[in-house]
Amino acid sequence: MDKKPTLLEKITTMLGLRPHSEYVKNYFYDTNMRASIYMSVIVIVLEIWMIIRLTKTIIVNNLQANLSHYIETYYSNYFILLGAGVAMFVFAVMYLRGKTHKKSIGLVLKWFFSVISIYFGVKISINDYSKGEQILTFLTMELFVVCLLTWRPVVGFGILTTSYVYFFMKIDGMTAVNTGEPGLTLATQINSFTMWLSTMMFCISNYNKTLSQALKEESLEKVNSYLSRISIHDELTGIHNMVYFRSEAQKLLNYVTTDKEKVVFLFFDIENFKSYNEKYGFRAGNELLVKVANMIVEAYPNSLVSRFSDDHFVVLTKDDGSEEVAERLSAEVNGLQDEVHLQLKCGAYKPEGDEADPSLACDRARFACNSIKKHFYSNFRFYDKTLEDKFQLKQYIVNSIDNAIASDHIKVFYQPVVSTKTGEIVGLEALARWNDPKYGLLPPAAFIEILEEYRQIHKLDICIIDNVCRDYRRATDSGEIFVPVSLNFSRLDFELCDIVGELDARAKKYNVPPEFLDIEITESALTDTQNYLQKAMKALRSLGYKVWLDDFGSGYSSMNVLKDYSFDVLKIDMKFLRGFENNPKTRPIIQNIVNLTQTLDMVSLTEGVETREQFDFLASINCDRAQGYLFSKPVPLNELCGMIGAGDLKFSDEFRKFQK
Repeated sequence: MDKKPTLLEKITTMLGLRPHSEYVKNYFYDTNMRASIYMSVIVIVLEIWMIIRLTKTIIVNNLQANLSHYIETYYSNYFILLGAGVAMFVFAVMYLRGKTHKKSIGLVLKWFFSVISIYFGVKISINDYSKGEQILTFLTMELFVVCLLTWRPVVGFGILTTSYVYFFMKIDGMTAVNTGEPGLTLATQINSFTMWLSTMMFCISNYNKTLSQALKEESLEKVNSYLSRISIHDELTGIHNMVYFRSEAQKLLNYVTTDKEKVVFLFFDIENFKSYNEKYGFRAGNELLVKVANMIVEAYPNSLVSRFSDDHFVVLTKDDGSEEVAERLSAEVNGLQDEVHLQLKCGAYKPEGDEADPSLACDRARFACNSIKKHFYSNFRFYDKTLEDKFQLKQYIVNSIDNAIASDHIKVFYQPVVSTKTGEIVGLEALARWNDPKYGLLPPAAFIEILEEYRQIHKLDICIIDNVCRDYRRATDSGEIFVPVSLNFSRLDFELCDIVGELDARAKKYNVPPEFLDIEITESALTDTQNYLQKAMKALRSLGYKVWLDDFGSGYSSMNVLKDYSFDVLKIDMKFLRGFENNPKTRPIIQNIVNLTQTLDMVSLTEGVETREQFDFLASINCDRAQGYLFSKPVPLNELCGMIGAGDLKFSDEFRKFQK
């Protein structure tokens, strides 16, 4: 926020005592050059008229004998002022037309023209005063110089005061013809002071009006310059942005002279940049982005380089040696520091045939880059047929999610959660499946991450909520037992919509008690956007919904999560059961986690149970619940009901009391 100027600052600004920016200096200079044209034209016309008039008077009145007197008294002054006016006019016109940029000459001419004008006014008015005439020429020249031209008030004060004092000192020693009195009359003194004061006030007013306009235009110029700059440049790194990149890349691809077989789109991603930001802070992260941006620009001279977004960059360059340069860049980025392992991943795409869509090319290069993320020994990959198939599926998923929901292609599969004490089903986990008419049954891995990447995941999760609530209503209306269902919420759900409101609205629509809808939130989601996630979790629990911590132990902040948040169920990640039979550390680790849940008054649930031995162990350490292929893989509700009907599984009767 701009600081309000003090009274002293206002006064010094008004009097022209504060320094000007380069823009304001140029504005005043240009203004004075334009004013100089008006002033010089008036002077030139008047002086030519005065020369013609005087010459005519001499000829008509036969005054040639006194020609030397007229030359000394009048002609010399007329021609000097005329010459100064012509010089000022010629330079001002040349400057404003861009024919010359020598401002120092203009400043000298402005002062010379002003001094000559005032001197002319003094000389002519002294002659007029000596004959008893008015001193209008002096006053006119004062107005011309101080009012047509714009001066700092302190400079205007100096010009006015010096010229007035000099002029009136000269006539103070003369005798007034009309009164016969020596020196200045009182009336002349009063009138002259009034004229001086009025001219000075106009000088101040003119300066401040011009200064105000100059500052406004400077501010507008800065805004326009900023808008122009950010329209083609990235604000942080200073390199081109994607608007400029797409526009220029389109032109390059459409040029007849461009050999498309030799161009390549490169997409760069700084892997582990998020960890770098968390460790060193956003300022250091921004400095790293600027450094990497400059490194890429230097590595690909005469190429089109842009910041795509966040820690991503794109390049349109020649294919020759692009991979070797990318590998060298990755090594340089990796060597920037030691504590966080940075890698610069690069995906490449070569346009085929008449392709000329930079956005699609960037997407494909990005897809190739994403395919090698988390691959330690791979820093570069070209987009190929294998990736093409995956990319087509990705595009299909993004474009078809709305239609899939509307056409009921999104299905809910349920996986049982059983009690370790009774072996009965005490809960179900709702898992999304996409039964697509073109690709068949798609597993979650085929579409969940893609929908998250394109920020469409909330549509899927709301659809699952709706389907689960409908399944509950159909079952209870038929008098069948239905157990609580846990729903997986993405971290993005809390950003993209009011997921708590969406859940509660559907629960009320289908009259589903909150006890029958549990919410699973992954541990990794809690490392981001903690403020609104924490509020959402409190809102869920206040409405009666249970909140689970999913995938406990898969991240690095588990204990902090337990300290900072409240959960009803802790779901132990399936990784802990891997190597159960051979790794002696597995059992005590799981037992200690279960003991911790009991201490914190939470229900313990272990997923990934595949053998009876694992299940018996969990029962022996008082783990409350288990989930895994030992009981059932995720299946449609009717298939699950068939298994229950066959006696393979059984719903717990404890939830019969909730049926309505």
